[in-house]
Amino acid sequence: MKKRLLVLCSILFVLVLSACGSSESENADQASEDNVWESIQDSGKITVGTSGTLYPASYYPEGSDEITGYDVEVVKEIAKRLDLEVEFKTSDFNNMLASVQNGRVDMAANDIGVTEERKDKFTYSEPYKYSYTTMIVRKNDLSGIHSLEDLKGKKAGGEATTGYSDIAEELGAEVVAYGNTTNDVYLGDVDNGRTDLIINDYYLQSLALQAFPDLNITIHPDFKFDETANAAIMPKEATELKKQADKVLAEMREDGTLTKLSEEFFGGADVSKQPEDDIPTIEEVLEQQREENK
Repeated sequence: MKKRLLVLCSILFVLVLSACGSSESENADQASEDNVWESIQDSGKITVGTSGTLYPASYYPEGSDEITGYDVEVVKEIAKRLDLEVEFKTSDFNNMLASVQNGRVDMAANDIGVTEERKDKFTYSEPYKYSYTTMIVRKNDLSGIHSLEDLKGKKAGGEATTGYSDIAEELGAEVVAYGNTTNDVYLGDVDNGRTDLIINDYYLQSLALQAFPDLNITIHPDFKFDETANAAIMPKEATELKKQADKVLAEMREDGTLTKLSEEFFGGADVSKQPEDDIPTIEEVLEQQREENK
């Protein structure tokens, strides 16, 4: 009888410890999840990573030390509606993402594409920009690119580890990596032959061409693929920050603020809405080319 009581007490003791451990673990997870938002609330400020060199998403107008751009103004409006100050810290793309992970910034906003790979490491806000992928080439000869297979051996300008550089590498191009460089350097290198192409967002490339009309560059007429969504990126555990940002973004979409900001920075285009055209995936474009070459 005593032995049975001892065994029963031992089982109950283990169950109590397990329950306590589970509760403590859940509390620890909750504390971790809330830490980013609590820290922002305590300081009254949100710190945001961006490049300051990517027109029109994030840039400094000539002669100004005040950063602006579509992503920048979206974040400023989010901060304003959450009654927060906002501080921008500029860096190249790699350091931007590292700063989100190590807590140096609370989020990053810089025309950042939503990808499944990044979802494993980060939390995204709801998208506030939609577009698709195109490529800039030399105007006089399309940089010798008449099919996607022609990218093999070509030099593609871009920042290392971006989705666009990954596409270039998958298609056999050699990525010429730049740091936190302004558009004129990228575009000028296609013009002068140091590189052959730039794979990037359609709207960004369209505006870049308008800004540098004297360069021998154009958007390739035959290729548009992979519809994209862009959003702010946050630490994986920042669930409450995401919740707060998404709530404000929904309000901004509903009251027309996103449309207004988009039209201001994208020449009247509303990038806050998904493209109406049916944009093929890169796999579909490649399959079509294989069929045509049979």
